[in-house]
Amino acid sequence: MAFSPGFLDELRARVSMSDIVGRKVPLKRKNASEFVGLCPFHNEKTPSFTVSEKKGFFYCFGCHEKGSAIDFVIKTEGLSFPEAVEKLAREVGLPVPRATPVERERAERAATLQQVVEMAANWFHKQLRLPVGRQGLDYLRGRGLEDASIDDFRLGFAPDSRDGLLAALKRENVPIDKIVEAGLAIQPDDGNRDPYDRFRGRVMFTINDRRGRAIAFGGRVMGAGEPKYLNSPETPLFHKGANLYCLDRARVAATKDQPVIVAEGYMDVIALHGAGFVGAVAPLGTALTEGQLGELWKLADEPYLCFDGDNAGRRAAQRAADRALPLLRPGKSLRFLSLPAGEDPDSLVRAHGPDAIRRVLALARPLADVVWDMETEGKATDTPERQASLQSALKQRIDQIADPIVRRYYGEEMWNRLRRNREAGRPAWRPGGRPGFRPGGQRPWRGPSGAMDIPASAGVEARKAALDLDGASRQIQVLLGALVERPAMLHVLAEEAGKLPTDHLPELARLQRGLLDALALMPFGIDPAADDAAAQDTPLEEKLITDHLRRNGLDRQAETARSKARQVFRSNSADSEDWVEQWRRIADHMTRHLANMAELEQARDELARNPTEENDQRMKALLSRISREALEAGRL
Repeated sequence: MAFSPGFLDELRARVSMSDIVGRKVPLKRKNASEFVGLCPFHNEKTPSFTVSEKKGFFYCFGCHEKGSAIDFVIKTEGLSFPEAVEKLAREVGLPVPRATPVERERAERAATLQQVVEMAANWFHKQLRLPVGRQGLDYLRGRGLEDASIDDFRLGFAPDSRDGLLAALKRENVPIDKIVEAGLAIQPDDGNRDPYDRFRGRVMFTINDRRGRAIAFGGRVMGAGEPKYLNSPETPLFHKGANLYCLDRARVAATKDQPVIVAEGYMDVIALHGAGFVGAVAPLGTALTEGQLGELWKLADEPYLCFDGDNAGRRAAQRAADRALPLLRPGKSLRFLSLPAGEDPDSLVRAHGPDAIRRVLALARPLADVVWDMETEGKATDTPERQASLQSALKQRIDQIADPIVRRYYGEEMWNRLRRNREAGRPAWRPGGRPGFRPGGQRPWRGPSGAMDIPASAGVEARKAALDLDGASRQIQVLLGALVERPAMLHVLAEEAGKLPTDHLPELARLQRGLLDALALMPFGIDPAADDAAAQDTPLEEKLITDHLRRNGLDRQAETARSKARQVFRSNSADSEDWVEQWRRIADHMTRHLANMAELEQARDELARNPTEENDQRMKALLSRISREALEAGRL
């Protein structure tokens, strides 16, 4: 039986090489897409048999056997080629075409329709260079595309004419019914009026199948009009939910370990390809479907989903997470890229180049983060009832996961996050204090009011200084807030910021970690030591860091800390060197303050154990010194 090349391509795309071979050969993962094992075709003790999921073939370096999944079934199960094809097709639910007159007619019709679409692609492309296509060409060049890219992606223009394409195809003796069947023209329902062009007054994007053949189009309207983007309808050639824009190119890129990135629009994909990210694809006017997720997972274990940095982008990310959860299986997941507010991949590449995309890729978030955010973002969890509600909502999400192993690990992950969330909501330990009672049954550091036990004879100023036990935490808050205000200084102060003692200050510790994680977002080439760094054009830097803190639920803490910092740094914030010097002075004062608190603790213990006049005088002297240092430093 003869099978069409299209059917065999579809079959090879659907089957998993590692699953097929893994039934006969115990495989070990070598990297993201390759496996190794002992060759089933000759005796060996050292594995030389490799399986490439992305490339869809096996190869033995020992006996040199090689082939596709179909070849493997033939060689290991003794089946004929048609038998192997039918066996694999049944396993993946792909109907096997029969060599009947009807099937032959269907194959011939599809081939004819593909030729019609190919002719339309050429015609659209030619119109772009004619006076009638000037508006479209100006639009594409205004979006930063050069002629080479326009030709490479076969972009074109559909003139605002009722029958421009129809007339051109009829001149090539293409029957009208074929033009309509290919989705290029619309036949009015009443049947009494002539058909007319589906695409009019639009820039045209050619959509290819897996083999790189034109099968459909997407058109962007020029000027006012709805819809903004119009795609070809479902046809015998084109199924929106089973294809992706530039999937043919991404399949090649994935074999070279290029990241697979899903963007929202055609121009985003073209911009990413131009920036070197040739594994970029886009859905075709719909949210990600199960079929598209399956295609993505054939290319990469964890493709990146890149959405615009706005509310619509966040909703798209959540829809993708919802769709993916039931389909997860070991090793197959998604990673999410969150762009700065108001940015998309196209604008980001044009404004800041490929490095901006690399920085965003470096901060990709796992699917588990998005699931957590879907249930916690903007919701309070400060009571047992609200925590119970959160746990119930997360359980409902997790129960959607069909694979029992993945479901179990998600349950453990979310339980750990719930536990950390509860712990973060407990009252924080204050610098200089300890919760509970001290060994030996001694009194705790603080009474119910949080005040330290200070001898009445210590004096008013000394008691005020000792009661200022929150000074260090306020100073840490100011220091972190200053870095929120001047993120370029993270390059200079990252090491010192990382040493700020936040171990017992959960909220400030989270802000500290958030800032240091965001350091990876910083644009290259900024000179933090410039005389006027504040005046540098760094909108991307500020957007990336602000959005990173917001996504991690730190926007409120960051804004509070920034407000505190502005009160302290307002005098000389314009000069970078003075600014850094002031930051370090505050950090140094905070360090001394904590050392004084430790010394005060030791003196208090000694006075409690041995309440002599000498120890009392030592306590007074220490408190007086602390008060004096605080006043000299301009206590925060």
